[in-house]
Amino acid sequence: MSIAGFLAHSALAATRDQTRTAATIAADHDVLTELFATGRKLGWAGSNLNQLTKTLNSGSDIDSARIEETLTYVRRAATATRAAVERINNRQLDEAA
Repeated sequence: MSIAGFLAHSALAATRDQTRTAATIAADHDVLTELFATGRKLGWAGSNLNQLTKTLNSGSDIDSARIEETLTYVRRAATATRAAVERINNRQLDEAA
């Protein structure tokens, strides 16, 4: 499921569930906002990786610091995405219990 699809599904599910508190909805909003932000970060990092790959494939040299900086950014974005998904999964487990 895409992030946009997940967000739409989550929003519709939240509106149908009348037992949810304002605090729960606010917490979900924070997680969804975080997911949107990490999606943008991953898109930016992917674009940079594509540019690096294109440059390397053309036979040009790239400063190793630029490669490391881009990979660090990818790792941070992936870690943030993983954390947001874990928050969602943990919340769903708590609600099911």
